[in-house]
Amino acid sequence: MGTEVRGRRMWRWRHNPLRRRSDVVEAWVVLVTGLVMAVGGPAAGVAAGTTVDASLRQERADRHRVPAVLKEDAPVPQPAADGSTTGQVRAVVRWTGPDGTVHTGVAQVHQGSRAGTATEVWTDGRGRLVQQPPTSEQMVTRAVLAGTSAAAGVGAVSLAGRGVVRWRLDRARAQEWGRAWAEVGPRWSRHIR
Repeated sequence: MGTEVRGRRMWRWRHNPLRRRSDVVEAWVVLVTGLVMAVGGPAAGVAAGTTVDASLRQERADRHRVPAVLKEDAPVPQPAADGSTTGQVRAVVRWTGPDGTVHTGVAQVHQGSRAGTATEVWTDGRGRLVQQPPTSEQMVTRAVLAGTSAAAGVGAVSLAGRGVVRWRLDRARAQEWGRAWAEVGPRWSRHIR
C-alpha cells in the first residue's frame, strides 16, 4: 500500500509514455512552491521580525524622559457613560531640550494637575515631543506579528503563484485535449454508427 501511494504521487517524475510536458512543469512548480514555503517563509519571517525589533530598539534608545512643567491647569474630563475616566489628558507643558533651548508643546499629563506642577515628557534627540517608546512586551509582540505576517505572506504568494500556473496548465491541457479529440473524434463516431 505505501509503495503504491508513493508511486501515485511520484508519477510525474518517472518516465511514462502518458506523461505530458505540462505534468513535468506542474511537478516542478509544486516542488519549488514547497521549497519556497519551507525555506523562504521562515527566512522572511526571521528577517521581518529582526528588522522590526531593531527599529523598535533604536526608537527606544532615541527617546528620553525629561522633566517638564505644566503651563496651564490640566482639564478634568467628563466621565464616560460607564463612569470611568482615562486619567490622562492633553495640556501645554514646558521643558528644556538637550541644547538648553526651552520648548513648549502639548503632552499627556495627569488630569486635574495644576499649572506649575512638575511632570515628565518623552522627547527625541532634538528635544521634540514624541510618544512614549514601546515596552519590551510591545516590542516582542510587534516583532512576532511582523515575522508571522511576512512568513504567511510568502506562503500566500507562493500558493497564489502555484494556483495561477496550475490554472494556465489546466487551460493548456484542455485545449490540447480539444485538439486531440477534434482529430480522433470523427474516426470514433464512424465506428459507433
